Amino acid sequence: MVEFADSLTWTYVMGGLARQFDPEAGRSERVGEWLEAAAESGMPYDPRLWTEGPISSSYPACMAVKAGTEQSSDGGYAYLRALREGLMCFRRKLDTTEALVEEARRVKLDVERFRVDLGSHATLEAFGADLEATRTEPWPLPTLLFGGSHAVSGFRPYEEYRGAALAAGAEPTKADAPGVLEAVKRFGRMATAEVIEVCELPEPRAAAELWRLAADWRLRPTKVLTGYLWETT
Repeated sequence: MVEFADSLTWTYVMGGLARQFDPEAGRSERVGEWLEAAAESGMPYDPRLWTEGPISSSYPACMAVKAGTEQSSDGGYAYLRALREGLMCFRRKLDTTEALVEEARRVKLDVERFRVDLGSHATLEAFGADLEATRTEPWPLPTLLFGGSHAVSGFRPYEEYRGAALAAGAEPTKADAPGVLEAVKRFGRMATAEVIEVCELPEPRAAAELWRLAADWRLRPTKVLTGYLWETT
């Protein structure tokens, strides 16, 4: 999104992690998986979702992303991001229509259109096509596929994603990496790990600049269990 700009376009494919989560079995396993993901990626997570108010299924959220895509100029990115933060950072139980509609309101979608799209056959069919695609090529989640043939699965260093994008024919821009404040203004709420990658800064310098901007009341930090999210004031 930064280095390759318009030479890459994104299509979000919903893998449907679980039609039905068992309310008891595997709960500690899911908490452990989220903590492992936090440690490996550096992103903020709060797995207490699974002990305080676990979602019953991932399918409603997946269908909501397909519905949000219908009216989004960004391919559904802002809504998908809102769901990820809501579930993984803020422990919101996003598995019902009203909860998903509220997230649509947060990212300024037309909520009445969203509600109709969420219950439509077209959305159900679009999600079904995504499930079929992910079952036909059973890559682990998450997986990024560049150009239809260059896949990178799991939490990998940025260089591996970059290499796959180049192999698929994407062309990097010659623009300099953005400053920290510029990046947060452009992308909205960001995690420290994202600032490090986007701004091409070592972790100590990124953290120092984030806290300097917070001290100047230009950024606002939000504490999540395993890290921080940053947004403009």
